[in-house]
Amino acid sequence: MSADSGRQTIVIIGGGVAGLMAALAAAPHPVTLLNAGPLGAQAASAWAQGGMAAAIGEEDSTALHVADTLAAGAGLCDRAAVERIIGAGPAMVETLLRLGVRFDRKASGALALGLEAAHARPRILHANGDATGAEILRALIERVRATPSVTVLDATARQIFTDDAGVCGVLAMRGGEAFTLAADRVLLATGGIGGLFRYSTNPQGAIGQGLMLAMQAGAVLRDLEFIQFHPTALDAPGGGALPLISEAVRGEGARLIDETGAYFMQGADLAPRDVVARAVFAHAQAGHHVCLDARNLGPRFATRFPRIAAICAEAGIDPATQPIPVRPAAHYHMGGVAVDAEGRSNVAGLFAAGEVARTGLHGANRLASNSLLEAAICGEAAGRAMAGQVAKPARALPARAPAPAPDAAPLRALMSVHLGVLRDAAGLRDAAEAFAALAPANPAAALALRIAQAALARETSVGAHARADSAPLRNSLHKAA
Repeated sequence: MSADSGRQTIVIIGGGVAGLMAALAAAPHPVTLLNAGPLGAQAASAWAQGGMAAAIGEEDSTALHVADTLAAGAGLCDRAAVERIIGAGPAMVETLLRLGVRFDRKASGALALGLEAAHARPRILHANGDATGAEILRALIERVRATPSVTVLDATARQIFTDDAGVCGVLAMRGGEAFTLAADRVLLATGGIGGLFRYSTNPQGAIGQGLMLAMQAGAVLRDLEFIQFHPTALDAPGGGALPLISEAVRGEGARLIDETGAYFMQGADLAPRDVVARAVFAHAQAGHHVCLDARNLGPRFATRFPRIAAICAEAGIDPATQPIPVRPAAHYHMGGVAVDAEGRSNVAGLFAAGEVARTGLHGANRLASNSLLEAAICGEAAGRAMAGQVAKPARALPARAPAPAPDAAPLRALMSVHLGVLRDAAGLRDAAEAFAALAPANPAAALALRIAQAALARETSVGAHARADSAPLRNSLHKAA
């Protein structure tokens, strides 16, 4: 094991929007950013098609955006966090424009705003039609590469060292070799947990590594049971990371139908994601094949959604003339490391931002396109807070072998069956028992166990957590059938 005994540094783990914004905000303080592969590689931010929500339209307001966010969160949002983050949205748009992000514009030159599910106004900024996350990443990566205070390492964090004073370092792997970094401030910006499921819209490697690191360090995790399933992932054979068919397609008038052509949503195509995902799941469970019918867009589909059109073409589908087969897939984790307004966890020196963090913005169900907004705003806030914290003297780091590597493969079937769109107590107990047996040698199983325990503890359905054995949901499912 090699050690870096040099200067104390801020360590950022993860190179998505949250991590990059934090690195830029911390400048000129020295930052070491750990990312598995090149910057942007395996970042879920790059896969974000729908866009970024911000109340900048003439007929919009942050109050309306706050109200929509609270409604989607099913009563479990932290109102102060919602007002703070949503209120910072318009200023963040200006920040991103200054950083070089090229959002789509109308012919007049004004920023183009789209409509998505559960938004009262068109407020979704897009870039290149349906490649918003990739465009934001492009601009931020260029800025980070031009920032002398940021050192980027192709490495994977395996453990965060702590002592009585809090965080004191990081153990990481690079090219098969373990090394340590002295650090009294560490930011987790590692994304979500979609890779723990058989079907996901996340990169396959997004298996909750940041949450595993946080657990080992003693950080408080909250709301782990709230996992959002996107209702319209492309139903491709084989499972794994499925391409997303953005909600913006339904915002342009596409409708959910089945193999008979029947329109089964009855005007609710743009209901909150948990509602639509359960409806699609129930229709599929009843033996139907669900499709998204965007033929109303005709040839305009390829212009408005070039990336999705290319994805469909690879699957042999022409959305202008054919319905697109879809299915629900694990999409976003509302739970995570409990943090304050500046990204601080309960462990001194340990911060979190982006999907790995639980800020209180999303409650039980994330409102569409609030994730890129949260990642940018909270990443920036955490970077400033870390840079403003007085550095502690470097402390000795223990000589310790890396913890076992996490393995999601033995978990995916159980996660998909028992922690998917619908859950019940018997299935959750079975899953928890299986995860408990694997947990000592597999950090991914230890995390899956915590998620199952959280889902068991919440016995009623709320937002994205749907208990088929709770009376209100059972009755609604019976009526739908």
